[in-house]
This record gives sequence, structure tokens and C-alpha cells, in this order.
Amino acid sequence: MPGHRIKLNDELMEKVKQCAAKAGYSSPEEFVIHTLEKEVARVLSSEAQDDTEEEVKKRLRGLGYIE
Repeated sequence: MPGHRIKLNDELMEKVKQCAAKAGYSSPEEFVIHTLEKEVARVLSSEAQDDTEEEVKKRLRGLGYIE
């Protein structure tokens, strides 16, 4: 698989292997990729939601509903 490599300490790698096997992933790499994809999506979604909330607050201030 082309791309960047990330080093994990032995203790964490062992936990990753255990989790991957327990959750039914075909490899620890597949587990890590899936976990990172979910977390990245969550964080980016949260940022987008924060932007939306700020836009709503800005509009409410403009309408005089909040200070």
C-alpha cells in the first residue's frame, strides 16, 4: 500500500492487533485506517457544525435577537 507510514510503540501495536482481530478486520492496518477515517470525518464534521452555529449566531445578532 503506497503512502506514509506511522510508527507505533510495541504496546499500542499489540492493542491494535487485538482490537482488529476482535472486531473482525482483515489486518491491523485495515483497523487503523478505518478508525482514522471515522475520527477525521467526525472532527471535520464538528468543525463544519461550529462554522454553521457561528453563522446562525451572526444572523441572530443582525436581527437583534441576541447581543
